[in-house]
Amino acid sequence: MQKICWTAFPVLLALAPASYAQSIAYEEALRAAVSEQPQVRARELQLEARRSVADAADELPDPRLRAGIQNLPVAGPAAFEIDRQLPTQIQVGVEQDIPNLAERHARARMAVADIDLASAQLTRAQLTARLGAGEAWISLAYTQQALNVIDEALRQIERLVPLARSAVAAGSARPAESLEIRRAVLEVEDMRTRLEGDLDAARAMLARYAAVQGAVATGAIPAADVDAERLRATLELNPDIILAIAQVRQADARIDLARSEKRPDFGINVSYGRRDPMFGDVVSVMGSITLPIFAGRRQNPRIAAAEAEASAAQAIQLDRLRELQAQFEADLAAWRSAYRQWQRATEELLPLAQSRADLERASFAANRAELLDVIEAIKALALLQIEILEREEATVEAATTLRLTYTEFQP
Repeated sequence: MQKICWTAFPVLLALAPASYAQSIAYEEALRAAVSEQPQVRARELQLEARRSVADAADELPDPRLRAGIQNLPVAGPAAFEIDRQLPTQIQVGVEQDIPNLAERHARARMAVADIDLASAQLTRAQLTARLGAGEAWISLAYTQQALNVIDEALRQIERLVPLARSAVAAGSARPAESLEIRRAVLEVEDMRTRLEGDLDAARAMLARYAAVQGAVATGAIPAADVDAERLRATLELNPDIILAIAQVRQADARIDLARSEKRPDFGINVSYGRRDPMFGDVVSVMGSITLPIFAGRRQNPRIAAAEAEASAAQAIQLDRLRELQAQFEADLAAWRSAYRQWQRATEELLPLAQSRADLERASFAANRAELLDVIEAIKALALLQIEILEREEATVEAATTLRLTYTEFQP
């Protein structure tokens, strides 16, 4: 019964939610993050809204309907009588403002710039979702592998526990050794408990980007290698840079819009006046034009402000490119470091730990080693295997981040 408490119970706990598990592969997780993530959907709707209003950007303003009584006398013998005076009339007319052509073109360019900005924001949101989903999936996959390593170590130790009890009962081993064996088992179980927490956290994070519950990572793990030169050549196609370029275009469109205010706008008014039949009805046609004659105090300051904003947007674009280049080199250095540590542990540390475990088993079989030494070797090998998995995970995650972040994004 004690054997079940030590080893089988954690396994049963892990298998309990298996019926609710949903298998998901890496590429599937990335696709789901793009198609199901609410933030991405929000950006899609914003882009759709910008496109919907673009066609109306350079349209004329709505006409205005005017109606009323003109030249109605309010004093004298004809006071408040519509048909007693020649100028008095009931007037109905239509007014139409006509902005200058430069302003209409500037508003059209502004609408296009808004679409470009919304499209860049959508691409950035898609990239963020893919990065988050990829990181969560990789964490889930390696945690699953680590749990398999721990479970195998527990099974090996479980097979040795009866031998320890028999040795204590026969008097060939000290009773304290059984306590040491129990301590070793508890350390392995503690590691398993920590991994179970990591598993739940990875599943929760993956569910934030892909609508899956109790996810189980299946399929191939992304490659740990990267083509640094190819990635370096695509830095200017990064979504952050495309977003900065869209902001520059938007600022340039604002300059054109501000400059268009120095050109006159026009207006036309057509009205019909109904009077007493003895005087006859009348039609009026009037035109208007704005007079931007105080540009130094009105239009010029707004133009200067728009130009300053455009210069700031260009500076931000340059700064983002430099920041991206620096971040790329830092991420590349982190990947190289993680790769070397993973390779060193795999090629040098793992064979040593495996050899130690094999030698301890052989020595125990030849009565030249204690059972506790064998268990400690098994535990040390399992912990090292988990550490190697963590190093491999760091390498794969760094490589995936490089490939997703520093490549022209195609959803």
